[in-house]
Amino acid sequence: MSLRMPEPDSAILERRQRIVASLRTIVHGEGVIATERELRPYESDGLTAYRQLPMVVVLPETTDQVAEILRYCHGEGIKVVPRGAGTSLSGGALPLADGVLLGMAKFNRIREIDFENRVAVVESGVTNLAVSNAVAYAGFYYAPDPSSQIACTIGGNVAENSGGVHCLKYGMTTNNVLGCEIVLITGEILRLGGRHLDASGYDLLGLINGSEGLLGVVTEVTVRILKKPETARAMLIGFPSSEDAGECVSRIIASGIIPGGMEIMDGPAIAAVEEFVHAGYPLDVEALLIVELDGPPAEVDHLIERVEKIARDCRAASCKASRSEQERLLFWAGRKAAFPAVGRISPDYYCMDGTIPRAQLPLVLKRMKEMSAKYGLRVANVFHAGDGNLHPLILYDANQPGELEKTEKFGAEILKLCVEVGGVLTGEHGVGVEKRDLMHTMFSEIDLNQQQRVKCAFDSKGLLNPGKVFPQLHRCAELGRLHIHSGKLPFPDIPRF
Repeated sequence: MSLRMPEPDSAILERRQRIVASLRTIVHGEGVIATERELRPYESDGLTAYRQLPMVVVLPETTDQVAEILRYCHGEGIKVVPRGAGTSLSGGALPLADGVLLGMAKFNRIREIDFENRVAVVESGVTNLAVSNAVAYAGFYYAPDPSSQIACTIGGNVAENSGGVHCLKYGMTTNNVLGCEIVLITGEILRLGGRHLDASGYDLLGLINGSEGLLGVVTEVTVRILKKPETARAMLIGFPSSEDAGECVSRIIASGIIPGGMEIMDGPAIAAVEEFVHAGYPLDVEALLIVELDGPPAEVDHLIERVEKIARDCRAASCKASRSEQERLLFWAGRKAAFPAVGRISPDYYCMDGTIPRAQLPLVLKRMKEMSAKYGLRVANVFHAGDGNLHPLILYDANQPGELEKTEKFGAEILKLCVEVGGVLTGEHGVGVEKRDLMHTMFSEIDLNQQQRVKCAFDSKGLLNPGKVFPQLHRCAELGRLHIHSGKLPFPDIPRF
């Protein structure tokens, strides 16, 4: 099914033509995309259930061009949606029919690598994996590693505060970003942080990480690069149940061991991945725990023994440690290919993202099984077990009437459960439009109004990525009053695929 552009009236068409012409004076050549056929690839991000053709796409190449575009849009009251690689799974880069889509794909240069200060300065469109590849020859790497790292960009990682399989020990994006260059909607260029580890004043850099494109457009990022560990080995540990695997995770952390990475996959995910990658995963278990330990060889060997004992005490059915770097990478190749692998066993799947306290893993996994039976939909679980970041993949068929709606209800119930047990609605995918209407389950009206005041401080007209994150929108002037009872602006309906 494909959505067609509605026939615009003459006033709208004239305004659009004027906007396109103005943008072409800023970005020349093929940097402005305006035909329906060429706009089609931008109609959605990784949350493909929702699609909307943008009014126009503009692809700047320099920070000055970004500043001029935003200054123009601010002056004309035009909405702007920033977009990196479009891998967002929460609809964070979903376009607007009456907005400019600002594509940052041409910001793909690594500006500087400074091994002495252990930083790299990169443009926002550089892919996550490209940073590690660029410094690998000197024995360095960039720690945050989302599963989409071959495609997702550093700017998008900052917008969503992305994590990855190694975030347990080495932190999320916010823990590995030292500085940013951002452009405000007014066209002002702002530099936050730098190469130093800390800065005086308000932590505005922390505010930008995870801001989902609502506060400014990131054009340059200074990231921390780390020396590769002397040794790294991964363990494959099979369990008769996901609850046993979850219990093992809690006991490993409680023992004082902090692995480099710790991931769980359940039976359906294991079967799909093994058929796809042939990583050597056991097929006779209901849950697979991958634990990576790094450091000096003697320490790693000792920790492997300790982890194996903990696993056996948690009823582990099998335990295997990698014996070479090639085998370690193969173990992880399976996990990183989990999402495309699951796509082979179902016409469609909905990738969820919620975070819970680690100790609640057994309870939450049990409750999700009950929900699966209730909704009659299968679930393949793949998640960052070490920090409690769940990624349930709800399998469905969009061609079956009502299945998408049922899937969304199932997903909402999972997220409400995460909050109920002391967790949060998202770990790394962001709120976007997917979780927007669930924000009240986690935040009070006072909380949300306070967050919107921050938004207004950066974007008083509400032009940057509107319709995302907040379930209700207040005018900035009204947020300045002591009592806020009105002024809520309903968001337009989002076309669903």
